[in-house]
Amino acid sequence: MYKQETINPYHEGEKASQVEQMFDNIAPTYDTLNHRLSWDIDRGWRRKAIKQLKPFAPQAMLDIATGTGDFAILAAKMLQPKSLIGADISEGMMEVGRKKVLKEGLQGVISFAKEDCLHLSYADETFDAVTAAFGIRNFSDLDRGLSEMCRVLRKGGHLSIVELTTPVSFPMKQLFRIYSHTVLPVYGRLISKDTSAYSYLTKTIEAFPQGERMVGILQKAGFSEASFKRLTFGICTMYFATK
Repeated sequence: MYKQETINPYHEGEKASQVEQMFDNIAPTYDTLNHRLSWDIDRGWRRKAIKQLKPFAPQAMLDIATGTGDFAILAAKMLQPKSLIGADISEGMMEVGRKKVLKEGLQGVISFAKEDCLHLSYADETFDAVTAAFGIRNFSDLDRGLSEMCRVLRKGGHLSIVELTTPVSFPMKQLFRIYSHTVLPVYGRLISKDTSAYSYLTKTIEAFPQGERMVGILQKAGFSEASFKRLTFGICTMYFATK
């Protein structure tokens, strides 16, 4: 199992409340940093992940680790579900998301809920689709989190994940390592004013299981089918699974 010592960059004994506090602290600058640090490529990654769900027209959706709601808002526009819940541990992040939803006029579709993603409060087989963008690598127990996502999906429902990964081929692998260990944490600290926020990012990306290994973990969590596709030379990977 992929528990706190392998995925979560915080030392043993530190509580989830510290992770929550960190995301609360960086919430005001989170969107700006994401777009700048990825040169805006993250917008295209989100679109591709949502397009995976378009043929199935999901009506009830859950966006896990929703953050400030970028993925939820785009999914609501592209897929037009009847309801979409954005779940996250950070109220600070979701408060930014609520303002964005109001601005977009999507408050009748999108709602936010503070949830522990390892212990979701929803009943079995509640949602047609579950999504997660750039969040599951922060789970302290990946197996448990994916099992919960599978549990709340209806039979035949779909999971779409997009996550940062480490490239596997030369020279992108070497270039990404330099960028992620130097530019990314320094620029992140300068903009967010949080000393730990973007130093954790590289650790979680490098520790996170990727490609075929992740497919195996999805199947172990209860999904009958799972596949992956690397994007932008492997900087990002999409996963698609069916219950």
